[in-house]
Amino acid sequence: MKRIHIFFVLLAISAGAACNKFVDTPLPKNELVSQLVFTDDKTATAAVTGLYTSMNAYNYQFANVLMNFLSAMQADELYYYTTFDNYDVFRENRLVPSSQYVQSMFADQYSFIYHTNACLEGLRNNNGLSPAVKNQLIGESLFMRSFFYFYLVNMYGDVPLITSTDYEKNGIIPRIARSVVYDTIIKNLNESVALLNDAYPTGTRIRPNRAAANALLARIYLYNQQWTLAETSATKVIGDSKYSLLQDLNKVFLANSGEAIFQLQPVNVAFGRNTWEGFTAAPANATAAAVFRLDTLHLISRFETGDLRLANWTGFRKTTAGATYYFPFKYKVRANTAGPVTEYSMVLRLAEQYLVRAEARIQQGKLDDGRADLDAIRVRAGLPKLATTLGKEDLLKAVEKERHLELFTEWGHRWFDLKRTKQSTAVLQPIKGANWQATDTLYPIPVNAISTNPNLTQNEGYK
Repeated sequence: MKRIHIFFVLLAISAGAACNKFVDTPLPKNELVSQLVFTDDKTATAAVTGLYTSMNAYNYQFANVLMNFLSAMQADELYYYTTFDNYDVFRENRLVPSSQYVQSMFADQYSFIYHTNACLEGLRNNNGLSPAVKNQLIGESLFMRSFFYFYLVNMYGDVPLITSTDYEKNGIIPRIARSVVYDTIIKNLNESVALLNDAYPTGTRIRPNRAAANALLARIYLYNQQWTLAETSATKVIGDSKYSLLQDLNKVFLANSGEAIFQLQPVNVAFGRNTWEGFTAAPANATAAAVFRLDTLHLISRFETGDLRLANWTGFRKTTAGATYYFPFKYKVRANTAGPVTEYSMVLRLAEQYLVRAEARIQQGKLDDGRADLDAIRVRAGLPKLATTLGKEDLLKAVEKERHLELFTEWGHRWFDLKRTKQSTAVLQPIKGANWQATDTLYPIPVNAISTNPNLTQNEGYK
């Protein structure tokens, strides 16, 4: 096998989304990776950070509109203003293995995993890099691979666990139990915590640091009902003085905000674009219609009177018939040709860690501590503190509500929360109607993946 240099890797990643095989290297077979050659710290850093550019370069990719908005349509948060089948299949639970965005999100993430695997193979046992840079880059790669696998197992269930760039091996790997994937995620994240620094490599929050790894670990532990570990990891992040719950909600999603743990920097800023989320959700002008609209009955109606999140994180319009509808407005900038980029896409933020810790504490019977974490979120939203008489079940209901209202249209939180707390059928069946079945909590394995890997099987409900 031949060695390839960094420009081949960057070429491979940019072409990855068009690849036919979901774990195929986007290079001809005679150019397969055996060892990635990093000649110095600069080329190694360029390879790893190129992933963040790939994630956010174009609209309607896994890492922007698809994961934020289509998963919200899968739950009870969002709908599209007119008929468009590629979106409606999510809202109406009519997904099939050939659905366009089911396939592209699967392929996107395996392309990104290939990127991290190629980088890890080039970084390990490389003596040409400074130790500090090498550790940082290995830590970032392990973090990002864990991040993608978290989403894959929550979207598709059991998935192939790909940890190398071996073409022949990867093309026949079967689906692995979610529990095994989670074990690998936890192992990799703990290694990432040990390798990453507390400080961000460039000062800005656009590359993972130790807090980002701890934040994702806290979420993973929560999903696996490891309450003590979830509380411990979240506490490490909450106790870090770099982060704070911003009292001005309109500043939360700004570039390098004090609440941001990890963000994606906009890279395609033509015509004044900032984030793809803002460009897609914010109306074109003061009178234009919004294309993605929030579910009034199941989301908007849950906000209490005076909740600043409703006032600051949603916008509204009136139809010609006089009806009011709402749209996501966490990102305010659709396009700003007159000024610099001011908003970055939020991936991890501090408020989630308070909610993780609240749930973990309540599940352990630490009701006062859990309520205090919920109160931190509520007070920031302009709401009164919860009654001190609330018991465990009522406090867990309060966690569910605050997660819904705090994290709406962000990274699939609501859809995943309904699944992990086994509320999907109770909440979604009345909304989805006859199209709903319990197996809809997972996406189908894409038809193109199954057609190229003889060892892949289909999820129940899609066979």
